[in-house]
Amino acid sequence: MPGLYFEQFHEGQRFEHELTRTVTEADNMWFCGMTMNPQPLHIDRDFAAQTEFGQPLVNSLFTLGLMIGISVNDTTLGTTVANLGMSDTRFPAPLFHGDTVNVVTEVAGLRESRSRPEVGIVDFIHRAFKQDGTEVANCRRQAMMRRAPTQASA
Repeated sequence: MPGLYFEQFHEGQRFEHELTRTVTEADNMWFCGMTMNPQPLHIDRDFAAQTEFGQPLVNSLFTLGLMIGISVNDTTLGTTVANLGMSDTRFPAPLFHGDTVNVVTEVAGLRESRSRPEVGIVDFIHRAFKQDGTEVANCRRQAMMRRAPTQASA
C-alpha cells in the first residue's frame, strides 16, 4: 500500500498498523554492532542479569527506528520527502528479546510549507507497545510530505 499525500492526512487521524515485529537477540546484537554501541546492558547477558532488569535490554534507538519503520507502509511509503525531526521521544518501559512490537500513529497537526509549495508538513505521534499492551516507546515526528500530483488539463 503506498503512503498518503499531504492532502490525505487530517488532524486526529489514527493508524493502528497491522505490521508487527518480534525482536530477537540477533536484531539487538547486530544493531549495537552496526552503531558501535558497546553498552553491556544491551550485549552482555551476564552483566544485564545483575541489573534490575535481569536480562539485556533492546537498544532504545533500535526501538525508535522499528516504531517509525512499522508506520511507513501506511503513512509515508513513497510520499515523504524527508524527516524534519523527532522530539519528545520517551521509552516508558523496557523492551526485551522475544517481545513483539505493534504501533499506533496519530496525526497531531498539518501545515503548509512556507518555502516549498509542492510539500506540506505532517506532525505524527507514534506509540509502540509490546504484546501485553505496555507502551515501550513514543515520539513526535515531523515529516515533509509530497502533495498529490495534479492532472494537467488538455
